[in-house]
Amino acid sequence: MCDALGLPIKFILTGGEVSDFTQAIPLLGDEKADYVLGDRGFDGDAIIEHISEKMHAIPVIPPKSNRLVQREYDKYIYKERNLIERLFNKLKNFRKLATRYEKLQKNFEALICLACSFLWLI
Repeated sequence: MCDALGLPIKFILTGGEVSDFTQAIPLLGDEKADYVLGDRGFDGDAIIEHISEKMHAIPVIPPKSNRLVQREYDKYIYKERNLIERLFNKLKNFRKLATRYEKLQKNFEALICLACSFLWLI
């Protein structure tokens, strides 16, 4: 998760085979936001309901093409979703992080925290 400036806020570390969709609600939690941006992969009723009702925010998530009732979303605000992609690109500049030299979860998590801290400082 990143803020409006593209700086990391928090993350949940899972295995490579785990879908991001399963971790969206725990990651969002009770955060305060005006808008929550996500790609089509997060277009699920549970996530949309959590954003709308529990966070009192506006979900800016395009609907999947197979959804029976197509929701509207703000296409101009959705263009800001590239901030999270740029954050991943910045994190991949840390070679140990990109190649996952650390095999233990606690060490890899500490490395991510260190890289995120560095991004806040620059």
